[in-house]
Amino acid sequence: MRTGDDDDGVVVSEGVASLVARYREAGAARVKIALTDIDGVLRGKYVSLDKFASLLEGGGGFCDCVLGWDVADQLYDDAVFTGWHTGFPDAKFRLRTGTERWLPDEGIPFFLGEFVTADDGDHPLCPRTKLRSVLETAAAAGYTAKLGFEYEFFVFAETPQSIRAKAYRDLTPLTPGNFGYSVLRASAQSDRFLGLFDYAAAIGCPLEGLHCETGPGVWEAALAVSDGLDGADRASLFKTFSKVFFQKHGAMATFMAKWSMRYPGQSGHCHFSLWRDGRNAFYDGAAPATMSAMQRHALGGLKRYLPEWLALVAPTVNSYTRLVKGAWAPVAWSWGIENRTTALRVIPGAEKSQRLEARLAGADANPYLAAAAIIGAALRGIEERLEPDAPVTGNAYDASALASAADRFSPTLRHAAERFAASDAARETFGDAFVDHYVTSRLWEAREYERHVNDWQLERYFEII
Repeated sequence: MRTGDDDDGVVVSEGVASLVARYREAGAARVKIALTDIDGVLRGKYVSLDKFASLLEGGGGFCDCVLGWDVADQLYDDAVFTGWHTGFPDAKFRLRTGTERWLPDEGIPFFLGEFVTADDGDHPLCPRTKLRSVLETAAAAGYTAKLGFEYEFFVFAETPQSIRAKAYRDLTPLTPGNFGYSVLRASAQSDRFLGLFDYAAAIGCPLEGLHCETGPGVWEAALAVSDGLDGADRASLFKTFSKVFFQKHGAMATFMAKWSMRYPGQSGHCHFSLWRDGRNAFYDGAAPATMSAMQRHALGGLKRYLPEWLALVAPTVNSYTRLVKGAWAPVAWSWGIENRTTALRVIPGAEKSQRLEARLAGADANPYLAAAAIIGAALRGIEERLEPDAPVTGNAYDASALASAADRFSPTLRHAAERFAASDAARETFGDAFVDHYVTSRLWEAREYERHVNDWQLERYFEII
C-alpha cells in the first residue's frame, strides 16, 4: 500500500487528516519512521498518529548525533559539522510519503525520511539526499536510472546474546557445508526461504530470486529492479528487515563484507542502467555486445572515478579483507563482458535487460552512497565522453597484477579515505561538507581499528616475537 506518487515528503494526495483516519480504521495506533545514518544504519522510532500528522505537515527534528557517531554509537572525536562543540542540536527531517510501506508482523505503516536544512533545503550529510542529488543531475541530462541490488549474507543458528557469549567464535551456521545453489538445503529450509521471500514482498522489497551460495549458511538475494531512489530504499530496508525476520525466527544474518577468511566475502552488487525517453540508453542492438556509446562512456567514467571514490562502496575496515585476489571480488579496475572476475561486468541482452553490474561493493556498503558513487561516476563519464580501456577476457586477477597505480584499489580504509579526500571530482559531485565529514568518519573508523589489539596480532606475536 502506498500513498502519493512522488517523493515530496510534505503532504499526501488524500490529505493528512483522511490518511490518519484511514490508519485508525485499519487498526494502526502508531507509525514507525526511520532515517539512514552515514553507515547505512536505519535510526528511527515509533510515533503516535497525532505526532505522525504533525510530522507530515511541518517536519520534525532528530538529534544530529546520529550523523556524528559510528555504528557503535561512539562519537567522532574531530567532526566539524556536529559534535560536543555544537551541543548536538536537532537536525530537521521530512518524511517522504512515497516510501510508505506496511510492516506485516507489526500491523503498522512505515516511512523513510530525509534530513533537511532549517529552510527545508538538502542536508549536506544525508546519504539519501546524496543519491537523490545524483539522480537529479541525471534527470537534468534527460536520464532516469534503474537500480537493483543483490546481497550475499551468512545466516547462523545464533541469537544476539549467544554470539556475544561466544565472543563471535565457534558460531553455528544455519546449515553446514558448501551447498551453492542447493535444492536440498533450500527445500529443507523452505519455511525460512519462502518466509523471507514473502516478508520481503510484503514490505515493498520484492525479490527476483533467493538461493544458497557456496559456504555454510550463506544465502544470496536478488532484489527486483526499481527506479532510482526506490531501488536504494529497497536495499536499505532489506538489509535491516531481513535481520529482523531471522531474529524473530531464532537465527541471525550478517552483512559483514567478510566474517571469516575461510570463505569468500559477502557482496552487495549493484545492477544499473540509464534510460532516456523510455529507452535503455545502454542498449544498441547493432553494436558489439549490444553496448551503446553511452554504456561505453559510463564505463569510462567508472574507470576514471571509482578508484578515487572507493571509500563510498568499501566503507569499513572489514571491506578490504574482501577485496583480495581469488575471492570473487576485484582488486583493481577492470571490466569485461559476462566476466565475474572483473570490477564491472557488462551484461548484454535485450533492451529491457542490458545493464552494468558493479561488483566492488560489499554487503556492508550503505546502498545510498554506493549507488551515488556508481551512478555519479557513470554520469561524469557520459558528460566527458570518456572511453574505457579494452575489456578483460579470462582471469581479471592476472590483468590486475599489471594495473597502473591509478587503477588499483586502495588496500585499506585509511588509504581509500585519503584518496577520496583528495578527489576534486568527489567534491564537485558530493560537496565539500559531505566529503570532509565522510572522510572524518572513515579515518575515525580506521583509527579505532588501529588502536585495538586483535586476535591476529596475539596469535602472531604473543610468543615468538
